[in-house]
Amino acid sequence: MNRISGGGHGQRGFGHKHGGSILSVDYFAYASALRKWNASFKVVFAIISLLLCIILDNIYVSAVVILVMGYLTVVIGGLSFHHYISMMLIPIVFLIFGSIAIAAGFSLEPVGQYQFRVFHLFYIYCSDYSLLRAAELILKALGAVRALYMMTLTTPLGELITVFRKAHVPKVIVELMNMIYRYIFIMMETHSRMKNSAESRLGYVDFRTSCYSFGQVASNLLIVSLKRGNDYYNALESRCYDGELRFLEEEKPVKGKQVVLAAAFVLVLLGIRILTGSC
Repeated sequence: MNRISGGGHGQRGFGHKHGGSILSVDYFAYASALRKWNASFKVVFAIISLLLCIILDNIYVSAVVILVMGYLTVVIGGLSFHHYISMMLIPIVFLIFGSIAIAAGFSLEPVGQYQFRVFHLFYIYCSDYSLLRAAELILKALGAVRALYMMTLTTPLGELITVFRKAHVPKVIVELMNMIYRYIFIMMETHSRMKNSAESRLGYVDFRTSCYSFGQVASNLLIVSLKRGNDYYNALESRCYDGELRFLEEEKPVKGKQVVLAAAFVLVLLGIRILTGSC
């Protein structure tokens, strides 16, 4: 199976650069081997996995969801492990910092199983219970995030919009979702090109020059992005856009094997919850 490595140099972060542009999540979705799966099936499967991960409230269930969703996205879908980890870094960092507030506390007296005195002023303390709760929170949230990543990294936006339309999601929400998604990557690509232009002129050679270049890029980013966004809307109108997005729908029937495996996965999660209880 071919890996989705996305050729080009200077690859890093949420997307990667190729010829000076930033490729969106749609790039990985279109290149994924799971794109051949029925979009509605993937959305329902991801949402069920997300809900079970949260509702069952079990550390082993969360771990299984994390492993299975990662396996589907990377091994079956063919996404580069490097890109997958790069995209997971942002939610992981947020989860770690958010869990610190649960795992640790502050006190003027030495309390808890573990404590650390800071500048002889106060104590930072924690316990086995608080550390376990923080770990459960991280795994639960990470399982939910990976379920959503499996959906978005294997399903192009056009197919997702079709699924939402079939689910009778209000049209204005669907339109806004598509527009916001497109404008985000328009702004990212605009920033990438402006930064590359500044770097080619030694705009980041030292701290003072870097501050000046940053200010110039920031001041021009909004103006240039608005202009490109307007060009994007003009392109829609030139293609007879009447306020409703329409995408070519490709027939992708749900296979019986996929349904059986999905049902087995759900039963495994329920079985783990029954056998291990609230862990």
